[in-house]
Amino acid sequence: MRLRTTLLALGLGLAASPALAAGTLYVSNEKDDSLSVVDIETLEVVDTIPVGMRPRGITLSKDQKTLYICASDSDTVQVMDIASRKILHNLPSGEDPEQFALHPDDRHLYIANEDDAIVTVVDTESRQVVEQIDVGVEPEGMAVSHDGKWAVNTSETTNMVHWIDTATQKLVANTLVDQRPRHAVFTRDDSLLWVSSEIGGTVSIIDVDSKEIVHKISFELPNIHPDRIQPVGMELTSDGRTAFISLGPANHVAVVDAQTYEVKDYLLVGRRVWHMTLTPDEKLLFTANGVSGDVSVIDVEDMSVRKTIKVGRYPWGLAIVE
Repeated sequence: MRLRTTLLALGLGLAASPALAAGTLYVSNEKDDSLSVVDIETLEVVDTIPVGMRPRGITLSKDQKTLYICASDSDTVQVMDIASRKILHNLPSGEDPEQFALHPDDRHLYIANEDDAIVTVVDTESRQVVEQIDVGVEPEGMAVSHDGKWAVNTSETTNMVHWIDTATQKLVANTLVDQRPRHAVFTRDDSLLWVSSEIGGTVSIIDVDSKEIVHKISFELPNIHPDRIQPVGMELTSDGRTAFISLGPANHVAVVDAQTYEVKDYLLVGRRVWHMTLTPDEKLLFTANGVSGDVSVIDVEDMSVRKTIKVGRYPWGLAIVE
């Protein structure tokens, strides 16, 4: 295992680098009530869009024509037209929506409502709430399996993963994990679920069929107190070989072999790294760094930080339009 630190993570720039693919990165700025729009080819902010209060989770429709925005303190999900960058309308969301996940049917949003200990299911076409499901205390993370069979929620205080059968919209199982689970990601074949536990300092790998933990990953960084190593966001490559885990106030991203679960590297990024997203070609990884108010750009091929992009205050969520 190697520990890499780089001046690039401090925003000091980089010499000439290979040409980048076209595309647009959207970043939610929690304390500015805005989205930063980044041109992926130039790695520059090209627009700032005002949105609802305390935007956090953001996600795209399948056709990439619509962006959904969790405006937590506005108690709503906003629907933005990508072409015009205008808010079209709001959706009901329950109180304090944190994260959400869009079902593969491209119609049903599963929304975690932290204050009410429920998951709200919203039909984006009818703009109606179709179900509210009781879960644990302080629900945060949401994920839907690629086959659409499962929606999972993580509850920060109950320390559980809650399994919702999307056919019946019923809670059917719970899995106890380490303290304060924040984020969940299904593998591409839906056989495993990865869950990060922020205060527990671990990532649990859960077998989807049995709902049992089959492995746990822990992290260790020299000269950084274990209490500061707080896993939150995760990204898995499509080939199933690599996982990237953001470590919060440790200011690093862990690079993990997704087959052996060995931590291969740590990459220094901005302060208080939250969530991440890969470009469609998986050549670049973007990280939202809350406290430093910037986005780190990681070159996946050589595992180095290419650039730091200043955005708004407390960037949280990211989404890419091709």
